[in-house]
Amino acid sequence: MAAVFLVTLFGFDVPVILRSSDETESILPTPEKQMVQVANPFALEMGSRAASVTDGASLRPCCLEPCIMSCFWGCEVTALQGALWTHQHGPRLSTPQHFQEALHLRYHHCESFQISSEDSEERHTQIPPDQGITDFGPVPRERYPLVAVLTLAEAGARDTYNIVASVTVIHIPDDKYSLSARILFQYLLTSQGNMYELKPLFMSADSGEASGPPDSDQSTTPSEPTEEARREEQSPVLEDEQDESWSEGSGRDCVVCQNAAVNRVLLPCRHACVCDNCVSHFQHCPICRAFVVESFALTQGPAAEQ
Repeated sequence: MAAVFLVTLFGFDVPVILRSSDETESILPTPEKQMVQVANPFALEMGSRAASVTDGASLRPCCLEPCIMSCFWGCEVTALQGALWTHQHGPRLSTPQHFQEALHLRYHHCESFQISSEDSEERHTQIPPDQGITDFGPVPRERYPLVAVLTLAEAGARDTYNIVASVTVIHIPDDKYSLSARILFQYLLTSQGNMYELKPLFMSADSGEASGPPDSDQSTTPSEPTEEARREEQSPVLEDEQDESWSEGSGRDCVVCQNAAVNRVLLPCRHACVCDNCVSHFQHCPICRAFVVESFALTQGPAAEQ
């Protein structure tokens, strides 16, 4: 770029840059993206009753339009992944029939409920006792305990709303895995074939402290590591990842509070990124969003021993 500095203008040294004639400058403003307001007609949360595989679970939907809630018990993980892929690359999944066809009957039991507009009454769903299903096996599992799908009941409403379905993956405790009932993932499916995950917020904008969802508990952070956690702690991979930066007093800062030193390893993803105080306030790893089964301390300091 050719440039000439002009000086001694009105008695002052004022630098001026002159561009060469072959250099063009765009005077067109950068177009702004238009914000589009999209209404989500679906809402679903856990009910007040205790949940288990043998006793069932209660769910509380609250929808803006009449909906159908389909509960798929023991849905295969790969079947749900295939159904979501179908929605993004093939026919849209906007009715209960579409979901049943996309899952290819790879679930134990399906139950449907008619939900009226703005109805917040709890619905109880359960696997029939005659099926004899009391658990879904040891972790890692090949089936989700419960997948609840909300779809619009009226065809006219499906043309009005951009969001056509809500998919909620729910953990239900059993004899093999006693983690309390909670929502693991929630997805919204659009009429254009897009899929969005609803993620909970773990940070408070007012206080800056971590705050978990209402159903979070201490079950993912046992005070004493289990036998599986001890084996993970002694594994060669973890030893390779643990260097001098993890020594007491020189560890990295917690990614949640940015205040205390990192002192917790999350399982099964194996990310070490949070402190003892923050680990109990969330259900998913802040790094990879994997569901946290349990955690163990890197060092046995005063906070870790609580």
